[in-house]
Amino acid sequence: MLVNQGTAISTSGVTLVPYEKSHVITYHDWMKDEEIQIATASEPLSLDEEYAMQQSWRSDHDKLTFIACLPIDKAPKELLAGTIDSPDLMIGDVNLFLSAADEDPEGCIGELELMIAPPSLRRRGYGRATVLTFLHYIETHLEEILDEYKKGQAVDKMSLLQLKVKIGSKNENSIKLFKSIGFIMVDEGPNYFGEVELVFEGFLGEERTKGLLETYGIEGYSEMPYVEAGKECLR
Repeated sequence: MLVNQGTAISTSGVTLVPYEKSHVITYHDWMKDEEIQIATASEPLSLDEEYAMQQSWRSDHDKLTFIACLPIDKAPKELLAGTIDSPDLMIGDVNLFLSAADEDPEGCIGELELMIAPPSLRRRGYGRATVLTFLHYIETHLEEILDEYKKGQAVDKMSLLQLKVKIGSKNENSIKLFKSIGFIMVDEGPNYFGEVELVFEGFLGEERTKGLLETYGIEGYSEMPYVEAGKECLR
């Protein structure tokens, strides 16, 4: 999705940057891990397929993604590509996939996906910081996100009816994380892939996402241009 083209986000808990070609090799290496494949219900791709997938996530009207990186001490006016998102500073990704709502032609459902790849960085708050930072970005840019999505739907209006997440039923830590920020379990057992579904209860709302950030001590939300080396920022 082009709405996050050239935009990075910094908080005290995580840094989010657009998914670029420079990230693909590291991401490809992550996805060779069988545990990650199981947790994300993913099949391993070739490197060429991974590059094609990166282009899809960056340009398709129904997808929005960021690469999660370690937090930085102080948010600069702009982030230079390759400085805060080098392979040793990348920790995972967070995605939103939009799909049409069956009951409403002018409504859509948003499915979230989260991955913290290095085992040593799990259960240290990075996952929660990533999701909450992403949720606040979604809320503050929701109109732009929906405007871009509806271009592929041939409708005049579009609204986000629900946010949900599917998690492997044995992934207790991830289920606990999403429950802690307001997701509730759907009253069904695991699906064919062994996943349970949780939905975000109530209205998203900017004040709610701000409140969640404050509750978990995630401070300093700031958006800034993400620029390639040798290119001047045009914003």
